[in-house]
Amino acid sequence: QVQLVESGGGLVQAGGSLRLSCAASGSIFGIGAMGWYRQAPGKQRESVAAISSGGTTNYADSVKGRFTISRGNAKNTANLQMNSLKPEDTAVYYCNFFWGTRGYWGQGTQVTVSS
Repeated sequence: QVQLVESGGGLVQAGGSLRLSCAASGSIFGIGAMGWYRQAPGKQRESVAAISSGGTTNYADSVKGRFTISRGNAKNTANLQMNSLKPEDTAVYYCNFFWGTRGYWGQGTQVTVSS
C-alpha cells in the first residue's frame, strides 16, 4: 500500500505565492515519478507539473515560468512552488505518485486565488 499526504493549499491574492508539498509512504522500494494535477469546477483534471525519478521536469504551458516542481529532502517527496498566481489557477490540486506499474493519488488540496 502507498499513501500520499498533501499540504500547503489555501487562499491567496492574485500575484501571491503558495507552496504545495506531497509525501509518499508505504511499500515503496526506490524513487518514483511525482506530479501535480489540478481540477477546477466544471473542468477536467489536468497535468500541471511532473518530475521523473531522474529529476527531469515538465510543465503545462499555462504555468511555465511561474511554477517550479522539485524533490524534497526525504525520498519520494515533492514540492510545487507557485508564484505569480492568477485567479485561473484556482482549483483542487492533486499529487500523483507513479511507482512500478501503478499511479496513486493524494486527497487533494484547495488553492484559491482571489482577484
